[in-house]
Amino acid sequence: MKRKLRFGMVGGGNGAFIGNVHRRGATMDELAVLSAGCFSRNPEKNKETAWAWDITDADRVYTNFREMAEKESQRNDGIDFAVVVTPTDTHYEIVKCFLTHGIHVVCDKPLCYSLDEGIELQKLAEEKDLLVGLTYTYASYAIIHQARKMIDAGAIGEIINVIAEYPQDWVMLSLLNSSGINGQWRMDPARAGGSACCSDIGTHLEALIGRMTGLKLERVLARFNHYKNSPLEHDVQILLDYENGIPGMLWASQVAAGYDCAVKIRVLGDKGSIEWNHTNPMEIRYAQLNKPVQILTANRVYCDNTCTNLCRLPAGHPEGYYEAFANVYKSFCKTLLAQMEGAKIREYHYPTLTDGLAGLRFVQACLKSNASENCWVSLDSL
Repeated sequence: MKRKLRFGMVGGGNGAFIGNVHRRGATMDELAVLSAGCFSRNPEKNKETAWAWDITDADRVYTNFREMAEKESQRNDGIDFAVVVTPTDTHYEIVKCFLTHGIHVVCDKPLCYSLDEGIELQKLAEEKDLLVGLTYTYASYAIIHQARKMIDAGAIGEIINVIAEYPQDWVMLSLLNSSGINGQWRMDPARAGGSACCSDIGTHLEALIGRMTGLKLERVLARFNHYKNSPLEHDVQILLDYENGIPGMLWASQVAAGYDCAVKIRVLGDKGSIEWNHTNPMEIRYAQLNKPVQILTANRVYCDNTCTNLCRLPAGHPEGYYEAFANVYKSFCKTLLAQMEGAKIREYHYPTLTDGLAGLRFVQACLKSNASENCWVSLDSL
C-alpha cells in the first residue's frame, strides 16, 4: 500500500478563503495529509488554524517558513511538498527556500513577482529534480481535458479564433464598503507586480486557453483601464496572436457590474466550435458546422481517460471549484508518487513551472504593450 504524501502549508490562516480551498483540494483524494505549517504571522491565529486543521504535533507548527523548511528537511517523516498560499511578492523567497531544502512545491498563482525570479526558480527546480505545481483552477476542470483531446483530434478542424472572458464586480462592491480596497495587497503596485486585473485573473484565461488549445502565444496588444483613478488596472482588453497567425481576444474585468466569476471560452474552428462556461463546469457545447449542437458532459463513456480520471462522481452529479483545485493536487501527487517509485505517469497533467513562466511572460508583455501606446509586443522578446 502506498503511503500518503505529507505536506505543509505556508499562509492560508486568518480565515483566508483560498487557504482552506488549497487544504481541501490537497486532501480530497486521500493522497496527502497536512502535517505541518506556518499559517499566520499572528501566533494565536497560527495555533488556532493548526488546531482547526488537525495538526496535533505542536512542534510542527512553525513561526516562519524558513524554520519550517529547515526543520522539516531534517526529519525522517518530513513533508514531501510545501503549499505556498501567500501574497505574490512573497512567493519567490518562499518557493526558493523550500526548493533549496529539497522539498517539492505547489504554489498559488502567479508564480512570483517577475520573470527573472521565475526563471531562477525553474533553474533551481531542474537542478534538484523537484516538482513545482501552480493552481490554475479553471484550466484544471475535467471537461477542459476532454475539449483538448477533441481539438487535438480535429473535432473542430483548424482553429481560426479563440475568445475568452472573465468578468467580476468585486472591486466595485468593495468600494461600497467603508474599508474599501486600499488595504489589500493586490491593490499595491509595489506588491502586486505592477498589475491587478491582468495578473490576478487575466493569467487564468491565458492558462485556460493554453490548456484547452495547446496553442503557443506569440504576441499581445493590451489596453489597461483604470477605475476610480486606481494606480492599478481593473479592466483589460487584449488582442492575442498565436502561432500560425491564429487570432484571439481576451477580456478580464473586476469592475463588471452583475458578474461574480463568469469565465467563458470559445474555440472556433473551420469545421465547428467548442465552448465552455464556468456556470456549467461539467459541460462543453460542441457545434459541428451545419449540424445540431451537442452538449457533452464529463465522466461519460464517450470521454477520454484524461477527463474521466479527474472525475469523482457519476455523470450528472456536479463537480465544481473544490474539485478543480483537487484535480491540480491529484495530478501533482500522482506524478510525485510515480517519481518516488522511479516510474513515469502520462495520464495526469497539472500546471507546471512552464505554465507559471508563460503567465509571467504574458503579464510582462501586456504591461509593456499598454505602456507603449498599445503596440504589439512579442513574448519571445522578453
